[in-house]
Amino acid sequence: MSTQKMDPERPIYGVMAGNFMRPTWAALLLFLTVVSVASLQITTKAAFPRWPVFSGSATRLSSWSSEDDVVSVSDDPKSCSGFFEVVQRRKVVMSIRDFGGVGDGKTSNTETFRRAIGFLKRFGKEGGSQLNVPRGRWLTGSFNLTSNFTLFLEDGAVIVGSQDPEEWPIIKPLPSYGRGRERLGGRHISLIHGDGLTNVVITGQNGTIDGQGNMWWELWWNRTLKYTRGHLLELMNSHNVLISNLTFLNSPFWTIHPIYCSNVVIKNMTILAPLNAPNTDGIDPDSSTNVCIEDCYIESGDDLVAVKSGWDQYGIIMARPSSNIIVRRVSGTTPTCSGVGIGSEMSGGISNVTIEDMHIWDSAAGVRIKSDQGRGGYIANISISNIKMERVKIPIRFSRGSNDHPDEGWDPNAVPKVKGIYFNKVICLNSTKAPQLKGIEGAPFEEICFKNFTMLGLAKSTAWHCEFVSGYANEVFPAPCPELQNNGSSLLCS
Repeated sequence: MSTQKMDPERPIYGVMAGNFMRPTWAALLLFLTVVSVASLQITTKAAFPRWPVFSGSATRLSSWSSEDDVVSVSDDPKSCSGFFEVVQRRKVVMSIRDFGGVGDGKTSNTETFRRAIGFLKRFGKEGGSQLNVPRGRWLTGSFNLTSNFTLFLEDGAVIVGSQDPEEWPIIKPLPSYGRGRERLGGRHISLIHGDGLTNVVITGQNGTIDGQGNMWWELWWNRTLKYTRGHLLELMNSHNVLISNLTFLNSPFWTIHPIYCSNVVIKNMTILAPLNAPNTDGIDPDSSTNVCIEDCYIESGDDLVAVKSGWDQYGIIMARPSSNIIVRRVSGTTPTCSGVGIGSEMSGGISNVTIEDMHIWDSAAGVRIKSDQGRGGYIANISISNIKMERVKIPIRFSRGSNDHPDEGWDPNAVPKVKGIYFNKVICLNSTKAPQLKGIEGAPFEEICFKNFTMLGLAKSTAWHCEFVSGYANEVFPAPCPELQNNGSSLLCS
């Protein structure tokens, strides 16, 4: 598995010259495309305002000046991190060592973390608290966070997930899923968990949280898994959350899972799992609103980012949509799945999603819209722009028919409504196939718009494939399918 931290810019101009010999109009199109690619803001990890590093064994009170008494994420106008509301500096700061923690990688600190956070919880209404994890390897099972709290991993700190399944207790299934996602009944709790919290920060000096997921992957591969695997980090019913400046490794299942949350910022994260590790999604906002994901590098055995909102009849009944989601300056690779997935669990509805300034390579798909009969719900107003793909098998894919349902109670007449998927300034180099847009018969898939969309290096015989979709296209090469060539209404794509 690569340990590369951030997006390496790949040479593309030689590929263009070697694979593109077209008439004059196409050469002009190529020139314009190169100009737009050159303007993409695909960046490395940006500078990020850090909290002061507290150390030592004593509880400390803040003595900073008034201008330092609040913590915000970024003043960069190109950042969406304003979703995280300003919070006061924590008044009480302690180290896990103060509670007897041992960072030798062998001694269990499960009860230590639980005891420490239980103690610090009492300061939630008195200025909040912070738990520092210093350099070392801190072995632990699952523990729960609290409100008005910061978990801070110092340089060289590694929180290591226990290899004892008993230290990942079984909890109730999510109400919008009705059962565990992989197995009937409950599910293993995440390594780091929280429910009903406000003003939570998980950050540090690029410390690491390692889920040691291989044990869980083996259970999956061997078909001996009894309950759905746990996430590395899951926050439920929580508001005002910041997750930043850390490396997450080897999650047993989806890595970061905010569900039923609002105002969540996930920024400057490196998320890594072996490229064959099953279902190790990077970041999955689920039935959540006002979520900002930016400046992250992800290598995964599944989607880098997947937006979700509940599963079939359970998601329909709960009706908790995901909305106002921004995914910006994310880069990475996944050989089996997509850079960004919408669904397939989307029964509560997904709307107002902005995806921009992404770089995806050596992946199965770039952007994938996933739905099915029985899902119901809707996908609306999705904007995808300034995307660079290299050696992505299918750059854009709408898929259906997975026959993946929680139980026999799903309604075959519940079909999704898809309207307003907008692609602009997308370049794909050396894809295997053209976009595959497969809607669902009897379901509206409309206003699917492509503008300034270019694929280079495709075999001449490769063609778009579209079923049960309608939309418009401007400045698209090679020519799209007939379902997208209604030029009379192409202003909707402008």
